[in-house]
Amino acid sequence: MAENIRLEVVTPEKSVVSEEVKIVMAPGDEGEFGVLAGHTPFMTSLKTGTVHYEDASGTDRYVFVSGGFAEALPDRVTILADSAERRKDIDMDRAKSALQRAEGLLSKVDDSDDIDVDRAKTAMVRAMARIRLVETR
Repeated sequence: MAENIRLEVVTPEKSVVSEEVKIVMAPGDEGEFGVLAGHTPFMTSLKTGTVHYEDASGTDRYVFVSGGFAEALPDRVTILADSAERRKDIDMDRAKSALQRAEGLLSKVDDSDDIDVDRAKTAMVRAMARIRLVETR
């Protein structure tokens, strides 16, 4: 039987996940990575996306993360995310509204110098990742 590892997903405001898991897959800036018990230690930055893990009972679980860092050690993975939400906690109406706002702002870029394009693009990516997680899983 495979060994479990500890997964901790935390934001500046709260702890989102704290449990024993079989495997963790996360969206690193250089690409998705996976961690099993006994993994070689490393640290990486994260991009917006989905952390997928298999809990100790074998159930697949999903968490939206936006930015931050991950540290993998042989016995645990710690994710320090700018923001994170379990799939079940994502408010789909709020995500769709955020996407519409971001798209609306980006459609006005040529008309206004007051629009923070990078911020609007980041908001759009976060909203799309939340919607994709809820709709495709």
